[in-house]
Amino acid sequence: MVAHPIRPADTQAALARQVRHIIHARKGIRLRRLRLNTDLSQELGFDTVDLVDIILELERCFQLGIPDEVPLHTVGDCVRYIGSHLPAHHPEMAA
Repeated sequence: MVAHPIRPADTQAALARQVRHIIHARKGIRLRRLRLNTDLSQELGFDTVDLVDIILELERCFQLGIPDEVPLHTVGDCVRYIGSHLPAHHPEMAA
């Protein structure tokens, strides 16, 4: 089997799947409710503790720090921030 290089769109899609699965696993939200534009607080009712829990899990999974002042309101905000701060060779993107 020949390995195909991951294109940027593939990387973003893979990253979005991973972020959605992390939120699903931590908070029990059905995957179909977790779209890129889903507002975590307004649509899903997450409070500050829920958001911190998700951010800590994202930091652990992707081995990066997310400063408190970064506005992560939607699933897409999380995907964009992680995508722009994740090294290209990160093991999470190899899958």
